Amino acid sequence: MKILIIGNGGREFALALRLKADNNDIFIAPGNAASNAIAKNINIQNFNELALWAKNEGIDLCVVGPENALDAGVVDIFKEQGLAIFGPSKAAAKLESSKTFMKDFLAKNNIRTAAFLNTHDYSHACEFIDEIFAKNASKVVIKADGLCAGKGVIIANNADEAKMATKDMLNGQSFGDAGKRVVIEEFLDGFELSFFAICDGENFLSLPVAQDHKKLLDGDMGPNTGGMGAYAPSMLASSDLILRVENEILRPSLEGMKRDGTPFCGVLFIGLMIVDNEPFVLEYNVRFGDPECEVLMPLIGGDFGEILLKAANGELENIKLNGRFAVGVVMASKDYPYKSSQAQIISIDNKELSVNEATSYNTNDCHICFAGVSQINGKLAANGGRVLVCVGLGDSIEKAQAKAYELAKKISFTGAQYRKDIAYQALR
Repeated sequence: MKILIIGNGGREFALALRLKADNNDIFIAPGNAASNAIAKNINIQNFNELALWAKNEGIDLCVVGPENALDAGVVDIFKEQGLAIFGPSKAAAKLESSKTFMKDFLAKNNIRTAAFLNTHDYSHACEFIDEIFAKNASKVVIKADGLCAGKGVIIANNADEAKMATKDMLNGQSFGDAGKRVVIEEFLDGFELSFFAICDGENFLSLPVAQDHKKLLDGDMGPNTGGMGAYAPSMLASSDLILRVENEILRPSLEGMKRDGTPFCGVLFIGLMIVDNEPFVLEYNVRFGDPECEVLMPLIGGDFGEILLKAANGELENIKLNGRFAVGVVMASKDYPYKSSQAQIISIDNKELSVNEATSYNTNDCHICFAGVSQINGKLAANGGRVLVCVGLGDSIEKAQAKAYELAKKISFTGAQYRKDIAYQALR
């Protein structure tokens, strides 16, 4: 098949690696400096123009990576051209693009979530914050309504801190227009899991449950990030818990979307908080997570492109898993997540890495997914933010973790930083 992937990060690189393994012809729009090693980068930014290009090129399937493209209606645009595309419509993507919509949807469909308030009124917000802390709550969560690249969440430790964060969001100082309506909710004390399902509008296939590591530093310390690593499958998700999530959350979610006239086709990524073995929905995402995608892709067997094509056409088939474990360690630039960093040449085993060598260090047990990279005189350079993900595979979490860190220790660039404890919750 000819497959077009939309996006330019580590998630899209991981999708390309997996789909390339099925002997498909891969195109990425726009891709990054490393993705040309496994696909052909297409530099077309306008989605209407991209859809026409895909039609003329005879693209068999399009797979959408980032949430902003889904929110912009790329799926609707491609379908108007009669193209097969895996991802939700703009209307269905509101499950992620609007936290207000998401929380109201959960309430309407009786799906378990934290007590919350949706508002754009500061006084109303302050009243709710006071109510929460009057119940001896230790913290409160404030979320910007719109898309903030995974960073629009603040956890406040007292009422004054919560009110200041809310004020900064509502007046646009924190997250611009995305924060001019907020969701304030009680803080749930438990552990997080990332639950993924491939959906065709009515049916679903659950993928291995992953766990992300959002904080910058070891021991879950420091500021929130887009994700510093992940592993899958998580032993914290028992078969009983998975069944409960499917029956109490996933199935009602798909039924509710269909009932509302916006059936969900694509990847439904449910951010869960497990409190005393009870699953609560923290958020919906309408695409693969990043870095979760990087650890999920190598666990999937069979013809993955055919699976996604069938789902896009409403004919979901079964999925095969290879029984392995994967750990992904994110290497980030020096000043992440505070500000951009200057581009730095990437070396492996003290040898500068050329653009053409992006996949030359990949083996059956470990590989690199490139994200924030550019090229300088034909060499790959860390271009700021999250630069790459070292993925290790094995028949246990311990072995997969060892492989991931073995690879990470070989890679260097000025200012490189990464956590040393990815998958610690599964191993302690």
